[in-house]
Amino acid sequence: MTDLLNKPLTSEAGSDQFAPTKADKFTFGLWTVGNRGRDPFGDFVRPVLNPLVQVKKLSELGAWGLNFHDNDLVPFNATPFERDRIVKDFKQALNDYGMVVPMATTNLFFHPVFKDGAFTAVDPGVRAYALQKTMRAIDLGVELGAETYVFWGGREGVDAEASKDPMEAVKRMREAINFLCEYVKDQGYNLRFALEPKPNEPRTDTYLPTVGHMLAFISTLDNPDMVGVNPEVAHESMAGLNFYQGVAQALEVNKLFHIDLNDQKGPRYDQDLRFGSESIKNSFFLVKLLEEKGYTGPRAFDAHAYRTEDEAGVWDFALGCMRTYNMFKEKAKRFAADAEIQALLSEINGGDQTYGGLLGGKYSPEKASRLKGSDFDVDKLASRGYKYEKLDQLTIEIILGVR
Repeated sequence: MTDLLNKPLTSEAGSDQFAPTKADKFTFGLWTVGNRGRDPFGDFVRPVLNPLVQVKKLSELGAWGLNFHDNDLVPFNATPFERDRIVKDFKQALNDYGMVVPMATTNLFFHPVFKDGAFTAVDPGVRAYALQKTMRAIDLGVELGAETYVFWGGREGVDAEASKDPMEAVKRMREAINFLCEYVKDQGYNLRFALEPKPNEPRTDTYLPTVGHMLAFISTLDNPDMVGVNPEVAHESMAGLNFYQGVAQALEVNKLFHIDLNDQKGPRYDQDLRFGSESIKNSFFLVKLLEEKGYTGPRAFDAHAYRTEDEAGVWDFALGCMRTYNMFKEKAKRFAADAEIQALLSEINGGDQTYGGLLGGKYSPEKASRLKGSDFDVDKLASRGYKYEKLDQLTIEIILGVR
């Protein structure tokens, strides 16, 4: 352990205003910086990166915490003795470097037993084993301090449409989440669940593929207050959706329990690119939303370094994710302080206030009667210009740093 932790850090955080600190609440999954660069067309390009090294290096870069799947930390076939030794060493490293574990999850997609899914698999034995594995992983997560538990249904879907009744599959998913909620309550854990949607990959089609699907599903659970969402930039983008809008919807109903930040080039496969490296405008609005609308949870990066990188490049990647977030945070402050932009927004959101008193709030017969009896000058309303072109250009100038 000592030798592992004495390796020199190859990418220093620096002292500028964008340097990350633990107050920023940035986290990385063990599977992110630990990604070895394998893809469907090529084998590993980087050696295994010990979790203890990840704790040390990320702490030195300014990260706040680490997240993990159960088998990211404890190998699948580890003995109880091996499990306890690994957890003990990991706890010590967390303590030594002032790091936390705010979120944990279960790997229900890698082992061949899950080739047809986990909670929605057709085989009852597989479904039962998935519950057992998840309960044990929940115990591990809570032991290390996690207060949020994420469920990504990696193989909860279909390739052959005739293979599953989709209504039965959603019912099985509901039963599993309900069961695990009761398990958490029975154990007295301070833990809530966050469901992570993804439209496809590795299955052709995945159940509950978007934030909207998940929000609707949560409303059908026995303990909906315990369950929220963990949206990921790349996942919503794969479906051609605007991630910023989906996150706003989750925030508005107090269901944004966790968030995975990365980037994506278009609706292709899941690329997990460095945060803010491609979708600069959307990333800006996402950071602005999180910072201004009261999100207090971790800023979790679920991404990985390019396959071209060695270990030094991995730390360049991790630092880049955090610095870019802080750059967008500073841009959001400039946007809020820009007098011309704020005056324009005030004008845009003003409009004709003649009927303002009839909008918002609850229905009343009086409001309905007055609205039905009003004489609207629709030609005048239709003739208004909204100055969105000017507003968007000013936004671009903020992002590009010329304002």
